[in-house]
Amino acid sequence: MPALFHPHFTRRDAIQAGAVGLLGLGLGELNVLRAAEKHAAKSVIYVFLSGGLAQHESFDPKPDAPDAIRGEFGSIATKTPGLRVTEHLPKLAACSDKWCVVRSLTHKSNDHSLAHHIMLTGRSDTPVGFNPNAPKPTDHPSLAAIAGAVTKARNNLPPALVLPDKIVHNTGRVLPGQFAGVMGRARDPWFLEASAFEPKAYGAYPEYEFDHQHRAFDAKRKAFTIPDLSLPQGVTGERFGSRLDVLKHLDAQRKALESNANTGAFSRSRADAVSLLTDARVRAAFDLNRAPARDLERYGNNAFGWSLLMSARLVEAGVNLVQVNLGNNESWDTHGNAFPNLKDKLLPPTDRALSALLGDLEQRGLLDSTLIVMAGEFGRTPRISTLTQHYKGPGRDHWGAVQSVWLAGGGVKGGTVVGSSDKTGAYPATDPQSPENFAATIYSALGLPKTVAWYDAETRPHHLYHADPMPVV
Repeated sequence: MPALFHPHFTRRDAIQAGAVGLLGLGLGELNVLRAAEKHAAKSVIYVFLSGGLAQHESFDPKPDAPDAIRGEFGSIATKTPGLRVTEHLPKLAACSDKWCVVRSLTHKSNDHSLAHHIMLTGRSDTPVGFNPNAPKPTDHPSLAAIAGAVTKARNNLPPALVLPDKIVHNTGRVLPGQFAGVMGRARDPWFLEASAFEPKAYGAYPEYEFDHQHRAFDAKRKAFTIPDLSLPQGVTGERFGSRLDVLKHLDAQRKALESNANTGAFSRSRADAVSLLTDARVRAAFDLNRAPARDLERYGNNAFGWSLLMSARLVEAGVNLVQVNLGNNESWDTHGNAFPNLKDKLLPPTDRALSALLGDLEQRGLLDSTLIVMAGEFGRTPRISTLTQHYKGPGRDHWGAVQSVWLAGGGVKGGTVVGSSDKTGAYPATDPQSPENFAATIYSALGLPKTVAWYDAETRPHHLYHADPMPVV
């Protein structure tokens, strides 16, 4: 599988591939285009935590609960009076005035596959013919697929993109819910696959890589894979140049860009797309190893930091929705050895990278127009358990009944809490929210009205909204 993958190839491929590489051009060269769109553009970064983040060990600690519910971690005060989080999120605690937490999102599945489908599509119902072992053409379309279909492309970039990998179980089983389903394969979202599949290791490699069961493994992943953005075999720079007349036949997405941009900006965009395919120096700029040291230090020089740094650059370049799979297959599935793995491997790089993303977008003037939302497929059980056949230490099992969802930017009221869980963190106590409310929040942040429809492979229209957005703005 090539690092830059889209399931439907057209004559626009060369231009689209080149445009994705625009984020490697230093972005300073896109100022003209950005200046015209910065205030009108609405973007979303969906941070997805495959495996399921424990609400007790993150944004809904229960410090007064019995030990078997409270867990091993303490809680700390945040910048927001009365709001406490786990002691292992100090950077996020210090900027709580910029984010909101919903403590009452609920659905009915404790199964990884169906819960992935629910939270990646924003639909609670199980589609006809659902198969937990493989994606099906009858699945609901993912949020990324819908965003790619109903939002307009900007700067010749795909409207929606998923990075740094597909979610694949360690057995090789691809998790359902990530694709276009009934919309048809041509509407599958773009996957910028920069992270190699590693079935035996998890987390923010190289420095935070681990195995849930603390087995020995050979750490192979050291960096993201640089996408191959070279010209197709047999196509020379001269041949490519002679065929640039394809620019006269670009689709409606490119026409929209042309009508909204001045001639100079449009010429720059075209030149950048061509230069990416013909200039090795430009392609090399895509390598995050060449990113400014201050950025790598700020975000963390690991897979979590690289993912969120890249998401910020993609949003700045013009992608409407970026889904970031923060941690490969079920990294957050903390059945056992939960407390050392969360403390030492999962929470520190997340705390660092997410707080860096907040600060970075704010400094670039993009936070108000960019919603960041973070969730997993479910929460974790209120009571700690021990699966002694696999783990030496305790953890928590799957729990769809309640999870905490974190949001920032895009008009979100910082320093607020929506809803609550009961005293054990088992069920919503107030203001329950559904996956449909969650999806509506994303659609609203993208500036999509309730009159918008998406179309399946048979061109039948479907409602975009199935509930109101969560009350976070």
